[in-house]
Amino acid sequence: MATVTTTFNAPAPPATPVAHPIPPASSRLFEPVRVGKMALHHRIVFPPLTRNRNDDDHTPLPFMAQYYADRASTPGTLVISEATAVSHLEEGQEHTPGFVTERQVAAWKPIIDAVHAQGSYYFQQLWGMGRAADPALLAQRGLRYRSSSPVPLAGVEAIPAEMTEAEIAEVIQSFADTARRVVDAGGDGVEVHCAHGYLLDQFLSDAVNKRTDRWGGSIENRARLVLEVVRAVVAAVGADRVALRLSPYAAFQQAEKGDIRRQYLYVIAQLKATVPPLAYLSLVEATGDPGALIFGGKAVNQGKTLDFILEAWENRSPVVVAGGYQPETAVWALEERYKKWNTLVAFGRHFLANPDLVFRVRHGIELNKYNRPTFYLPKNEVGYNDYPFSKEYLAAQQKVSR
Repeated sequence: MATVTTTFNAPAPPATPVAHPIPPASSRLFEPVRVGKMALHHRIVFPPLTRNRNDDDHTPLPFMAQYYADRASTPGTLVISEATAVSHLEEGQEHTPGFVTERQVAAWKPIIDAVHAQGSYYFQQLWGMGRAADPALLAQRGLRYRSSSPVPLAGVEAIPAEMTEAEIAEVIQSFADTARRVVDAGGDGVEVHCAHGYLLDQFLSDAVNKRTDRWGGSIENRARLVLEVVRAVVAAVGADRVALRLSPYAAFQQAEKGDIRRQYLYVIAQLKATVPPLAYLSLVEATGDPGALIFGGKAVNQGKTLDFILEAWENRSPVVVAGGYQPETAVWALEERYKKWNTLVAFGRHFLANPDLVFRVRHGIELNKYNRPTFYLPKNEVGYNDYPFSKEYLAAQQKVSR
């Protein structure tokens, strides 16, 4: 006789982060995880953080190696670089980096090596800026200010030009070529940035993309560019060296989507159907919208969850979640909110203020306070390399060195 199993649908845990009673050191935060070719020792990720410490030619300054190495100081940490331009056309804001010229590549290599010297791993986030670029800066350099469609960004007078087929093909190739340069320079992989209203997200968003050709209109057409970029990058360096970042709920830079669920489920379905498993998927929660979290804008889509994407992804590869977490709420995220899935948690502001964040979280040590006014000081070590390690970390290092 067949056994009949009754399934009870327990209520989902709340979407808003809460503290969890399990100490971080005893939680899944410190459970090792395989991510692509990397064997991570824990699930605390250093995510992409624009810091504007590059020179006037978008080349990393030497002191950036210390910043990245310090945040890789606990072996087995995944360190992801700040968003990096794939061509000179995408170097659209002062002091943001590129990975294009021989000089830029040569400046990034010591940074990558410094992370590896700590026993940690390094991914480079790659982006195009599109209409998020400074149109005056581009005009000064004789470059086109462009986007998916001629839809201006609020507060910016200039109207971006609609990209041509040739320009779109160049963007796809630039992502692939830059990914190859990163891996050749020793990087463990690249994260494709399709979030927060930057170029690929401008194509994905029906609020920005008003095209009527094969790159716009339908959900399928709006997703075409990010999918073509991912496929080209995978072909260049291998799927296990490629990640993708998405921000389904963010309204930052007015890149909203009218049908969030259908749009992102289509992207996920196509990734599963057309490329091998990526190293990881990076998802920004509704609570992580930089427009509200960092710049004080209106919070939208609060209370909505990433569950529909995680269900569709089916643990194909690990997922990094970001949403303004504290150590205690990160424990909750892994033990409750995302316990069905193979997840990691990204810490942004706390990681920039605590070079030994992983050590502090493991040992319950109070965190340094971050200083927001110094986040984006160009070419300056203030608010960059002056956050101290804990005395407990320094003492532990002295014991190891004896």
